[in-house]
Amino acid sequence: MIIKELMTIQEMEQVQELEARVWGIQPLPTHQTLTAVKNGGIVVGAYDGQKLVGFSYGFAAFKNGKSYLCSHMLGIDETYRSQRIGERLKLAQREIAIGKGYDTMHWTFDPLETRNGYLNLTKLNGVCDTYVENCYGEMQDGFNKGLPSDRFEVHWHLTSDYVVQQQEALIENPQPIAEVSWDGDKLPSLKLAALENLSAPSYSLPVPKDFQSLKGTSAEHAMHWRLLTREAFTALFAQGYIAVRIAVGERMNDYLFVKKETLALGGQQHENY
Repeated sequence: MIIKELMTIQEMEQVQELEARVWGIQPLPTHQTLTAVKNGGIVVGAYDGQKLVGFSYGFAAFKNGKSYLCSHMLGIDETYRSQRIGERLKLAQREIAIGKGYDTMHWTFDPLETRNGYLNLTKLNGVCDTYVENCYGEMQDGFNKGLPSDRFEVHWHLTSDYVVQQQEALIENPQPIAEVSWDGDKLPSLKLAALENLSAPSYSLPVPKDFQSLKGTSAEHAMHWRLLTREAFTALFAQGYIAVRIAVGERMNDYLFVKKETLALGGQQHENY
């Protein structure tokens, strides 16, 4: 597997083809992706021989007086998933981003898609304290159709001690903020605890391990999880907590939260980069 930065129109056309295979949507025009990479954006590709099997695309962004890389899309060919290609793409994107002068990268993902969450938080040491309701409006692709497109906004502090040293947040006996029950059809439901005056050092929140399977079985249950987890996430973030890890279980995965100020997220530069 070869991982490299993509720069040419031919490579952008390959990205278009892969976009269509992964999401079944109209892909980004090459004039847009080419312009982005010529102006601070980054496209990284994973190749099996001559075949593009994965990519990550990001563009230059600016907010509150600070520039950062907005990593907008990451897609992997279905037959190549679960081979750590997404992780390798993000790590390569990080190295290139640091070389271009970035110290922060942002991107979004559906918090109920815990495969993505495990990569973003547990593997890469990204963090999240920002929840965006219905971020992209009504989406029609197979992954998103039928639900509000709520998203976590991940912040990856590229040159921080937390990322460079792969530090782990101090999480001991996190307090559950909800409990799961199972109905006669063996489908899970969530019951939230009180969300006011949160003060424990750490909290946990369970979410279905395979949300797409649950969604395919019951649209009602899928909406239930969307709305109740939205309530829990926004309450935690509003009270100073930040999502740092996903703990993998048999049927449910747990998000883990700590106070933001306990993490070493400063953007100092390191000479080995």
